[in-house]
Amino acid sequence: MTLMPAKREGKKFLNPVPAKVGGLSLMFKIGPRFFLGAAARSPRHSLGPFHTDPQIFATSPRSGLRITWMGHSTSLVEIDGISLLIDPVWDERAAPTQWAGPQRFFPAPLALQDLPSIDAVVISHDHYDHLGAGTIRALATMPQLQNARWITPLGVEKILHTLGVDATRCTALNWTESITVGSVTITALPARHFSGRSLFNRFETLWASFAFVGPKHRVYYGADSGEWDGFVDIGRQFGPFDLTMLEIGASDPLWSDIHLGPDGAVRSFRALGGHGLLMPIHWGLFDLALHAWTKPIESVFADKDLKLWSPTPGVPSEVIPGEEIRSNWWR
Repeated sequence: MTLMPAKREGKKFLNPVPAKVGGLSLMFKIGPRFFLGAAARSPRHSLGPFHTDPQIFATSPRSGLRITWMGHSTSLVEIDGISLLIDPVWDERAAPTQWAGPQRFFPAPLALQDLPSIDAVVISHDHYDHLGAGTIRALATMPQLQNARWITPLGVEKILHTLGVDATRCTALNWTESITVGSVTITALPARHFSGRSLFNRFETLWASFAFVGPKHRVYYGADSGEWDGFVDIGRQFGPFDLTMLEIGASDPLWSDIHLGPDGAVRSFRALGGHGLLMPIHWGLFDLALHAWTKPIESVFADKDLKLWSPTPGVPSEVIPGEEIRSNWWR
């Protein structure tokens, strides 16, 4: 399969391969499981506290690649001399309001004002667990981001404008389009997902995964996606990756077209070439599905053949070839 730019049908973007996205009928299917299920979807005890020492960022990573995972899909990626902030959500809830909706399991390990200088903010799509409105409003005024480039898929930049981000600092990409920040080329790539901040504007902005390719390191950020055969081509054209960030949580067989889940993440990692380390993301912070909150990470930890890179939230961690991190913070 050749990787192609996204296509539209009317106002709506299309997936690279057909994908079923649930509507109201899905609510009726999951309702009984939601109310009658016994899964511990949230931690029974307080987690953390987790704390990031901001002084660490005063020194460049020795390896050239260091990642600080803030939980779910939010990470600070320092790669080959530049700093990328991915899908920033410091908001208390992944929801349209901050008084109802999925609430964080633990506070952010690093205060927003303690972020280091950021070269680019990368946002994969407009869902609330990837684009926090309160977070964006705060970041838009911060001196650490005064020179940052904001990189989104097509249409998402308009949401950033409404939240205070200067339109001249935004770059909206279609799939297969790139921008270079410092020494790193950032390419938006297809993903099998959907968009919309309500039930009434689904598919009207684009969603994407991203390849970060520097002179010494390559990272793939899978964002949200179901399985599809394009992973093979992404691996061939943009790999081999030192680190592959794939979602494992908020999954269910009912929506397997648009979320990998742990088994799909393992298969997709191997389809991408299976090089380097697999970093599980999209888990451990919000209750967004029906499974027990630790089930996704337990599943991938059980695979002893995987080279896993799963750090404690908030700990700036160097990515060293062949060196696993299997933090047990969640236990």
